[in-house]
Amino acid sequence: MEWLVSLTGAGLVMAALRDLFHTLWHPTRRGGLSRLIMSGLWRASQRVPARKRVAGLVGPLAMVTVVVMWACTIILGWAIIYWPHMPEAFSFGSGLKPAQHADLLDALYVSLVTIATLGLGDIVPTEDWLRIVAPLEALLGFALLTATVTWVLEIYPALARRRVLAIRLALLRRADPSAHQMDGPLGASLLESVATEVVRVRVDFTQYAEAYYFHDDQNHAPLASSVGYAAELAQRGQAAARPDVRLAATILAGALEALATVLDEQFLHTGGTPVEVFAAYEADHGRSLS
Repeated sequence: MEWLVSLTGAGLVMAALRDLFHTLWHPTRRGGLSRLIMSGLWRASQRVPARKRVAGLVGPLAMVTVVVMWACTIILGWAIIYWPHMPEAFSFGSGLKPAQHADLLDALYVSLVTIATLGLGDIVPTEDWLRIVAPLEALLGFALLTATVTWVLEIYPALARRRVLAIRLALLRRADPSAHQMDGPLGASLLESVATEVVRVRVDFTQYAEAYYFHDDQNHAPLASSVGYAAELAQRGQAAARPDVRLAATILAGALEALATVLDEQFLHTGGTPVEVFAAYEADHGRSLS
């Protein structure tokens, strides 16, 4: 029975590690529990009356919540591993009575002290296998901290690339290039560069799906409100006389279609055309905050 309880704790630890791996390091970057938490907070924020004021907090709060979930699951799992073997498999410092420190709370204390690498030494394992397992928890705590910092450092460059594209499209819409300007070398270069940035954003949504749950600043042209103009540029370019402009416009149209596919498959689930997907994206991010 003791080993069955310990195996249950090990299962919790493995579940947290699996979710962490799929969220941060798996090629698809699709964590199960972490995605549920993020999407749940996103949907909950849409029901808040003052959503515009809390919108910017959803993404950071979702990441913090996921990290806390990982940490709590790992701490609880390791505590359940220790619990059945207390107090006989542990050595207690002077002033502590082993019979009074054998419940789950004490196991949680040992787990928390170990994962935080505090090394207080008042309760330490004496069984050989526990003396090996306990340092592994400390290493895991260090790995969790490192993974969290890496996650934060990865997500914000992706958000910056998205915002750069959004602002560029907003500036292009304001400049409103003429048909003559589009049907020239400048038009081909412009469409090709926009297509490159769209591809980067599409890759970011694939590799960093949590970026979807970050709101852009509504005062500086969010991508959800400006991506439709990129589709308009592609349509205008495909009607140009120059073959290089038409080619660049076709590439841009393909990049936008790929972006719409990622948005729909991972987040929106409309099953519609790219135009309908971008409209749903704007409703989810842009007009809903107006």
